[in-house]
Formats: sequence, structure tokens, C-alpha cells
Amino acid sequence: MKELVEKVAGLVSEFNKDAASQIENGNKAAGVRARKASLEIEKIMKEFRKASLDASKQ
Repeated sequence: MKELVEKVAGLVSEFNKDAASQIENGNKAAGVRARKASLEIEKIMKEFRKASLDASKQ
């Protein structure tokens, strides 16, 4: 579960950087990267939820 948390933190960091670049500079490519990162974050968060539920049952 620790690995999932670290992975989420890295993806969120990338998302924040790209989203800020899109907002501040109008960088369209950064917007594409931010949207891609948001989808990856969603997928990893679902995995985290499953792992967290399994850990709480033990």
C-alpha cells in the first residue's frame, strides 16, 4: 500500500505541474498531460481503495 501512496503522490505532483503550466502559460500540451495524469490518478486511487479495504478487514 505504501507503494500506491508514493505512486499517487508522484502522479499528483506531475498533474499539478502540468495543470499550472496550462493555466499560467496556455500550454496546450501540458493540458493533455494533465488530463492523462488525472486518468492515471483515478485508476491508482481505485487500487488504493481496494488495498485499504483489504487491510482494514485483517
